[in-house]
Amino acid sequence: MKKTAWIALGAAVVLAGGGYAAYDYFTGNHVEVREVIGKADSAAAASGTAVGAEQLDSVWHLAEESEVYLSLQTSKEPVNMTLGKVEGSWTINTGDASQMKGEGKIDLSGVDSGNPTRDDHIKGDRFLDTGKYPEATFEASAFEGLPEQWQEGVPAEFQMKGTLTVRGITKDVVFNSKAVYEQGQVKMEGSTVVTFADFGMENPHQVLVETENNVTIQLQLILDKTQA
Repeated sequence: MKKTAWIALGAAVVLAGGGYAAYDYFTGNHVEVREVIGKADSAAAASGTAVGAEQLDSVWHLAEESEVYLSLQTSKEPVNMTLGKVEGSWTINTGDASQMKGEGKIDLSGVDSGNPTRDDHIKGDRFLDTGKYPEATFEASAFEGLPEQWQEGVPAEFQMKGTLTVRGITKDVVFNSKAVYEQGQVKMEGSTVVTFADFGMENPHQVLVETENNVTIQLQLILDKTQA
């Protein structure tokens, strides 16, 4: 896969003898992806309790704990960042998948890689340009592969197709996803791969490491039923 050499965030510090600590500060990973569907959820499948339309068919909104992550693969290690506060909704219709829909928006001013200098670089006008484009949005157009019958605690795998808009540029994407209903909540994970060029950006670069041009976007979402 094509790689591009990274140019310099903090190169002067590193090359002047700041050593590994400075190198790690500017290139290392400081964010761990927090999965919302884990082994505990899968273990709950033992109950096998069917989940009916009266429990699922509704409008759901994203809880505050929801996160969207961006992950870069560098020659040193994967680097993760959260993309800021995410808001949105998901309409579930178990009888007619064509009536399902989802949408979300992310406040990109909250980008956090655990490195403020790197965050400012990513939010700058060469990359996300959050001063001009403060939000990224997603709108789902189709849900494929959802089960006819849901079970409590059993993750269901499906594909969520839609459009992702970043920097005013819209691209069709497919999130390989899974969702689980448990204790009155729907938890959903999904991932898709885009490139910097898809949204008019160059590969963000630093000295001493390389990064792949592919970027993984990961959804870790918790949905609560919207009260009428």
